Parts: sequence; structure tokens; C-alpha cells
Amino acid sequence: MKTKRFLWLVALILSFALVLAACAGDGEVEPEDDSEPDTETETETDTDTDEDSTDDSATEDTSGEDDIVLAVSSDLVSLDPHGNNDVPSSNVRSNIYETLVKQDENMEIIEGLAESWEPVDDTTWKFTLREGVTFHDGTAFTANDVKANLERVSDPARASERAFLYDMITEVTVESDFEVLITTEYPFAPLLAHLAHDAGGILSNSVIEADYLQAFEEAGLEMTLEEYYELRAEGGDEFMEVVEEISEYLGLYAAQNPVGTGYFQLESRTSGEETVLTRFDDYWGDPAKPKSVTFKVVPEPSARVAELETGYSHIADPIQPTDLNYVDDHEETYVNIQESVSLSYVSFNVDKEPFNDPRVRQAISLAINQEEIIDGIYQGNGIPAIGPLAPDVFGYDPDVSGLLYDPDRARSLLEEAGYADGFETTIWTNDNEQRVETAIYIQSVLGEYNIDVSIEELEWGAYLERTGNGEHDMFILGWSTVTGDADYGMYALLHSSNAGAPGNRSFIADDTLDELLDAGRRETDPDARLEIYREAQEHLVELAPMIYVHHQNYLTGVRNEVDGFWVDALGIYQLKDVTLQ
Repeated sequence: MKTKRFLWLVALILSFALVLAACAGDGEVEPEDDSEPDTETETETDTDTDEDSTDDSATEDTSGEDDIVLAVSSDLVSLDPHGNNDVPSSNVRSNIYETLVKQDENMEIIEGLAESWEPVDDTTWKFTLREGVTFHDGTAFTANDVKANLERVSDPARASERAFLYDMITEVTVESDFEVLITTEYPFAPLLAHLAHDAGGILSNSVIEADYLQAFEEAGLEMTLEEYYELRAEGGDEFMEVVEEISEYLGLYAAQNPVGTGYFQLESRTSGEETVLTRFDDYWGDPAKPKSVTFKVVPEPSARVAELETGYSHIADPIQPTDLNYVDDHEETYVNIQESVSLSYVSFNVDKEPFNDPRVRQAISLAINQEEIIDGIYQGNGIPAIGPLAPDVFGYDPDVSGLLYDPDRARSLLEEAGYADGFETTIWTNDNEQRVETAIYIQSVLGEYNIDVSIEELEWGAYLERTGNGEHDMFILGWSTVTGDADYGMYALLHSSNAGAPGNRSFIADDTLDELLDAGRRETDPDARLEIYREAQEHLVELAPMIYVHHQNYLTGVRNEVDGFWVDALGIYQLKDVTLQ
């Protein structure tokens, strides 16, 4: 039964007008998330429709000449696969780049640019690569490209937010043009899943070399690539001096020249407005069916629905839960509903008072009623989260106690911590409608505990940058465990080595937690790993670095004439086989 306060809050959210302090970014592609990034198995949603307003006899198959338009809420941040770890960027890059191995719709590892792979010993894998693959710039794909990419993403000069995915790799050895060995520091169970991650997208070595050369030039260094690689192998102070000089520039060229082996290639980009991809006709496999795919940035939810209704866009993402029935009942559109391995959360900056006190973090977690957020804001879309892992992620433990709604205990903890009279703080959000409404809800609820919360809304790029820098008190974000393994769902978000932009925006640094997460990624026995992650999740109840809100479903609006489109459990659009009927 819904409480009177819950019904009042729903009315408040619908009518409340806030003046939000906005920090406008420049919208430029940066050379570097969340999500987002970003892991569970998911089934493809049935896209058949019983009713169609068109005359079947007049239907013509125009596959091969279709221009698909998607209305999306946020612009990408970087086209460099070693750049930002956010979902909007990954959704575009996944069409441009390919990985050694891939995950199918059931999150099983399948062939990608590698035709086969086998363990040589506990710490070494041998990959046999696909022959006859060509990059968009006409160069041939070989083992040298694999080596160059894995070394680049881990290069401190690149300072990639995604380096943690591959920091266990100690050596990449080219055996021949189409054979490569990957050696890790220790046995690492999720290695294949990490190689399937968007960060494992293979960028042309010709672009990588040009990227370094441009960085040397911009930094005023007279240095060859061979000299740099030798210096990097040696390490030491001299190398770190060069790193400091070129890190500002490394990635700029690659972000503007995204050359992969994927079935689409970059045609044009207008920052903040749209990114257009066209079919790569020399693709090694079955070519993409659409002639082009346009990612049109439409921040307003109502405008995305209008784009879908009028046919100016064929796909709109996301559809707000409040618009689900409207779009689904429309005679020309429907909603594709996809379960996910994502987490929506509210995080604290544990380096700032009063959030450096775990009792305050626990109290606020206990003051928030997840069910009210899910029912009132997300319209029942998703399930409550008791920790960072969704149920289908390896390592999830359903018996973790969690910090469930308990207002009396919340007041007691605040009093114990010396904040019975409350305090002032801020909560940040981007322009995602549900996140804004969640911020309003939290502001209202915490007001009952004498906690005065100010809300600030930031542009997406600035949001990621400033939370990565630790400028916030509280913020709202999401994370998708794209590998389906607890290592990605917890190590990136919570290990002290990933503080800031790589994922740990709460800046939690706890020795016990670090030891458990280190042990979890080094252990190869599945049962032993499960026990390690059970302990880690229970320990997080005490640490309370964030409020785990829910695991939501992805809601995507689609026009009836669209065929072959689906969204995977990671929130990535599958566009290769899309046609308009």
C-alpha cells in the first residue's frame, strides 16, 4: 500500500519547479565512464507487432539503402576506444570497432577478430586471428594491432579510464602475423570477458602511431616511436617526464580519426548534435544492412517521443517510464523492454564531511525507500538492489543483508554521529529525467531529517569530469556490469586504485575491501570466488559508500517498420541487421 507521503511526493515531482544550477560543457569530443558504463544474460525482446497501419501488399524490401535514425538523450564523449567509459560513447564505438572475442545475446564468449583461443598455461593465452580483415583506412589487421592496442590502453601517458581492465596483462607477444600470446601477472578468470569489453575495440595501429607522433609534436619533443617504446620498456624517471609532457595531447588524434574494422565507419560528426556512420563495404563478414546510422542528440524526453511518432527518428532511447504506455499503445510504435545488468545508485563522496563518517552514509541509505523511487519515479520498471551486483552477475549473493528502509535507525545513527540537527549538502545529477526526479525525492525525504539538500544539474561531459575529480558531495549515476562478472561490477566501482574517473567516484578506500577484490580477481576456483564476493558485499553494508537503488530495464521506443533491432543486457544497440519494412 502506498503511503500518503509517497502519493504527495509523486504529485510534488510532477509539479515541482526547480531552478537548477547548470554547468555547461563545451560538448567537444575529449581524448580520454559511467555508465556507464558499465553484464547479465538477457533475452531478445520480441519485436513482432500484431497490428500494422501499412498495407502489406505495398511493402517493399529496401534493405541495403536504409538510413536509420536514432534519437538519443546524450551525445558521446569520445570515439577513442581507450577513452571514456560511458554508454553513449560505447553505443557508437561498438559499430566502428571490433574486439578479439565477443559476447552473444546470452553473454557467452564467441569469435570476434580472433577465430580461436586456448590457454598455454595458467597465465598465458594464445589467440589465432582472423585473416583477410581490413581497417577502414585500408590497412590489414594483424597481431601487431592487437599488441599496439593493449599496450596503449595501459600506457600511463594515455591515462585511460579503462586501464584497470587490462592492468593484469604483463606481456603481449606477436608470434606471427596472425598469432598473439597474452600473458597475465596472475591467473585471471574473467580475461576473455574483459577482452570482449568495448575497451578492447581494436584501433588501427596506423592511427595509434599518428596519435603518438602528434602528441610528441604538440609537446615539442623530438622523439621517434621506437625511442618512445624503448623508453617505456625501461620505465624510470625519464619516461615519466615524457609521460607528463605528452599526456595532455595523447588521444586527440585518435578521437578524431576512429579507424576500426567494424561494419560501420565514421561519416561525419557535429558535436552536441549528431554522429553519422555509414556502411563499411569492405567489411570481412556479412556487411551491415543499413546504408547509414545517425545518432541524433535529443535531450528532451517529449521531443524524443515526438521524433518517434512523426517518423523523423526510427528508434528513441530512452523512453521514460511515464511514457511507456503511450508509446507502446501508439499504432505506429512500440517499446522494446530489455532486462539489464545495470545498477542505478546514489553515491557519497567519502572524502568530504559529513560523508567521511560511515554512520552518516548508513543513515541516509536507511532513510531512502527504494520502493517509492521504483514505483513513483520508474513506474515499477526494475527491481530493488541490495548491493552493486544484479542477480544474473557472477558473484551476486541474494542473502546479503543490505541497508533497507528503516527511518528510526536512520535517526538514531545521525544522532550518534552528531548530526541530529542535520546539515547542508548538495546532490548532483545530469539531465536524465529519472535522476532529476530522484534528486527531488531525496531532497524532500532528507528534509525530514533536517538535512538541507541543494540540487545541481550538470551537462553530461562536465558531470563525468567533475564527479571524476571528486568535486561533489552526492551524485546520481549508473553502472553496467558489462562482463557479467563481479570483478567488473565491484573492482571498478569500489577498489581504491580506481578512485575517480575509472569508476570509484565515491573515493572509498578500505584495505579490507581492496584485499577481497584483489583476491576475487586472482582466484580461479568458482566456489572460492563466490565466497570472496559474498564477504565483500557484506563488508559493503558497513562501508555504505552508496545507496543501491535498483536494477532497471532498458526502455527503447521503436517504430513498427523497424526490423532486426534489439538491445543487449549491457544497453548496447544492435544495429547491424536493422532494416525498414
